[in-house]
Amino acid sequence: MRLNPPQALLARCLRPMLAHPVLTCAFRPFFLLTAISGALLLLLWLASATPLPLFAWLRQTMPGGGTAWHAHELIYGYGMAAVAGFLLVAVPEFTQTPAFSRARAATLALLWLLARLAYLAAPIWPFGLGLWPALLCNLALGLLLAATVLPPLLRASGRGQSGFAWGLICLLPLQAGFFAASLMHGDGMRWLHAAVGALMALIIVAASRISMRIVNSRIHEGRLLDPLPETPLYLARPPRRNFAIFTIALCAALEFLQVAPTVLGWCALAACAAMLNLLNDWHVGRPLLTRWALMLYACYWLMALGYGLMGAHWLGLPGALSAGRHLLMIGGMGLSIFAVMCIAGRFHSGHWLDQRHWIPLSAIALCAAALLRAWAGLTASPLVQHLTLAASGLLWVAVFSAYAVYFWPILTRPRTDGLEGCAEPLSDGHGGASHQCG
Repeated sequence: MRLNPPQALLARCLRPMLAHPVLTCAFRPFFLLTAISGALLLLLWLASATPLPLFAWLRQTMPGGGTAWHAHELIYGYGMAAVAGFLLVAVPEFTQTPAFSRARAATLALLWLLARLAYLAAPIWPFGLGLWPALLCNLALGLLLAATVLPPLLRASGRGQSGFAWGLICLLPLQAGFFAASLMHGDGMRWLHAAVGALMALIIVAASRISMRIVNSRIHEGRLLDPLPETPLYLARPPRRNFAIFTIALCAALEFLQVAPTVLGWCALAACAAMLNLLNDWHVGRPLLTRWALMLYACYWLMALGYGLMGAHWLGLPGALSAGRHLLMIGGMGLSIFAVMCIAGRFHSGHWLDQRHWIPLSAIALCAAALLRAWAGLTASPLVQHLTLAASGLLWVAVFSAYAVYFWPILTRPRTDGLEGCAEPLSDGHGGASHQCG
């Protein structure tokens, strides 16, 4: 088909960009955006708490309030970038379908960036546009991502992939509800709190797939090899997993419906107990004692503690609600995203696992950030609260800045192992098979 001159010019301009190595696999730009936004969004939020006029406007003039912006951008900015990156690499693998195109990955990444800028510019849009550009860009991103990953997920045989589909399907209307409530001066945070529950359920679905691969492999020099004979195996048993997801979904739904605090409290404690019960699957002895398995294991612990504190608040403990919710977000979401990006980001770029010390140190820093932020919600001392808030935020920023620095050369350069696309590195004779990992 012959292109007209403007189309031909556009094609010539886009061709070098689409050929860039960062689009070798669709997850690459999104893992970078996740790390960079994780650091920048928190830095901007910390700076907005200072009296500096350059940043104070964020809390003072943002439509719907600065706290709503902060929560939305961590869930649907940072969190959605990680969800998109994971789904774009995992769905073709799990469903045995072709990888997504460079053009589709570039379009999604551009929409993600426009959505972040549109929300930041909400206080200064002319003609009273406010949140409308952010609404349109975010919904366009969500709908295009759904149109990209849902068809192969829904066509896949069996029910093993349905959890990913349902998680994404829940997140999109909750985001639409948030913007609708904000535009009508309603309670947008209700919708974001429900979205946290959807994210927690999605984390359990994703972690169950990845953790079985990690725990059940013998790791040697970063390579995942077959386990030794008679090694105990970890199985993410569906009954325990499904019950944990059910209690989390029920807790989110009841909070959204604003039922009696006592009912909410006992439901949150049930979610806590279900997460602790889920941990029993992990207790297989020595295979659990690797940095990779322990990171994913710690995510479940922090989620359990988060729901426990939320339940305690609704049953009468002051200040525990914010503490519990931040344990979910910083611990459950932040640590799981970091772990998955470290594992899948290297595997699907042709590298084996990174054995350097910065990864366990970063995981410890994220756990510390989660616990410090929880303590800030529980303490009655303003000075201690300010110090712990600052320390928690700076630890988070340091971790995702480190990820961006260490993974930039991996995600922005061509593969060095002779393979193409998202393939894992080949086994090199150490006795292991080249398995698949999402």
